[in-house]
Amino acid sequence: MSVRIYVEGGGNLRQLKAECRRDFSKFFEKAGLKGRMPRIVACGSRDSAFRKFRTRLTVAVTDKDKILLLVDSEESVAHATKPWSHLEKRDPWKRPPGAGDDNVHLMVQCMESWFLADKECLAKHFGPEFRKAGLPANPKIEDVPKSDVMSGLERATNACKSEYSKGRHSFRILAKLDPAKVKAASPYAARLIETVSARSEAK
Repeated sequence: MSVRIYVEGGGNLRQLKAECRRDFSKFFEKAGLKGRMPRIVACGSRDSAFRKFRTRLTVAVTDKDKILLLVDSEESVAHATKPWSHLEKRDPWKRPPGAGDDNVHLMVQCMESWFLADKECLAKHFGPEFRKAGLPANPKIEDVPKSDVMSGLERATNACKSEYSKGRHSFRILAKLDPAKVKAASPYAARLIETVSARSEAK
């Protein structure tokens, strides 16, 4: 069984979508999935990701693809709340027919939250002017509000030659992260990697 992941990210630019596909693939390869990599579909907006996921899911019933949706949670996820319940309340999106709990995955609270799990990677990426102290200190990265994650990245990089920019830096940093650190700090990231690993076949 192959895995196809419909990812929020890449905006409307072809180059950014290519970077999204490439660098998510690098992240999964470093997570131990080399030889059984998922196919990344960069969808731009979260609404676009959901629509494309929902459309593909109706086809996947008859083929060998495992179809996953990966979007930012945008806010905290209450303890024991399942992803579909969170998205139905927040967006609101109704769970499509045939979609189970393991079809949907969240980056809590946003992809940049994963960066907080590997501050050494950030320091190496941005150089000696990077100020680690500007980042949120809470090791429970899923509890850090999205606004605090983004403002922390701005503070930590405002003296660097290139201040953090979602389009300019985000996917390049993703490709450099240590997936083991991300898994340890983010239960939802661990859930994603474990699901992809369990559903992927060696090629």
